[in-house]
Amino acid sequence: MPDKHQEIPLLDLLPQFQSLEPRLREALDEVLTTQRFIMGPVVADFEQNLAQYCKVPHAFGVSSGTDALLAALMALDVAAGDEVITTPYSFFATAGCIARLGAVPVFVDIEPDTFNLDATDAAQAITPRTKGLLPVHLFGQMADMDPLLHLAGEHGLWVVEDAAQAIGAELDGRRAGSLGRVGCFSFFPSKNLGCFGDGGGVTTTDDDLAARLDILRNHGARPKYHHQIVGGNFRLDAIQAAVLRVKLPHLDSWTEARQANAARYRRLFVEAGLAADREKTTAPAPLRETPTVLPTERPGRRHIYNQFVIRARDRDALMTHLRDNGIGCEVYYPVPLHLQECFAYLGYRDGDFPAAEAAARETLAIPIFPELTGGQQERVVQVVADFYSHR
Repeated sequence: MPDKHQEIPLLDLLPQFQSLEPRLREALDEVLTTQRFIMGPVVADFEQNLAQYCKVPHAFGVSSGTDALLAALMALDVAAGDEVITTPYSFFATAGCIARLGAVPVFVDIEPDTFNLDATDAAQAITPRTKGLLPVHLFGQMADMDPLLHLAGEHGLWVVEDAAQAIGAELDGRRAGSLGRVGCFSFFPSKNLGCFGDGGGVTTTDDDLAARLDILRNHGARPKYHHQIVGGNFRLDAIQAAVLRVKLPHLDSWTEARQANAARYRRLFVEAGLAADREKTTAPAPLRETPTVLPTERPGRRHIYNQFVIRARDRDALMTHLRDNGIGCEVYYPVPLHLQECFAYLGYRDGDFPAAEAAARETLAIPIFPELTGGQQERVVQVVADFYSHR
């Protein structure tokens, strides 16, 4: 029986650290001993391992997932007045990096089942000023890339993958970060592969673009003090690379634990009468039929479950109830990007993207971290069931 008084955080990183503590301390001591904190062999070794993991020839460590996106767009010469088609339902950096370069984020709606960019809507948004497409592999499941890549090919556009939440995710055996011109990753501590602060990565299969990204992340300089292009200080610290190098070999086992936890949630939610048994479908049961709707896992996808995000009737009240009972949860994302104050100049209005706006109103992330126990999951579901039993 689950412990009725146990607090369960949305994410608990301590068990992971404890399991790797001796090796992590050894890796950090190596950096301290060599005093090579910027670039160097530790970073290069991690980059090689990352490229191999993502099944690409080139990978570079950068300072954050945000800077990964910024570097990718700079490498592709995105400039003032250019348009980039992207999703309004994502972390701010997705659109913020477009705007920082003076370009225009052009939002299109999402698929209601996966929360990812709708390729059909993207096709309708192309104009002569469109330079590329920036889909997000949200919550750990890859977007529908094939129609997006076809669309890009037809119109001479590039595709940049925002894979910040999707390292190791797959579409028909192809890894996130290997399909577009550039793949962008975040190693923020809460990600499936997280470092001890900010960190990120970029991947590409394009040799010329790889050379440009490598230079661009270091102020555009090669050799030192000789600047071919205007770049930025986007380097990954050696300390963070050392942490990531220790963690990367364990990533697949952590992913498998997340997937097992997702499968257990599905069983528990269905058994409790909280959700329909519709794991692989493009038509999830609406909230009028069940109190919650579980994440859709599309066929051919390897979903890595960076988050386990449900749709919930009376979402805000459920969130309060869970927190009052010691259950960690979070809303990703309460205000879609097209309705953010800083993007008011774009002229979007409430109602422009119904699927994204519904997701912002209805979704809630519950604990899914690898070390989550079956008993803890039972308690989470029981607290959810208790909430709906009184409504």
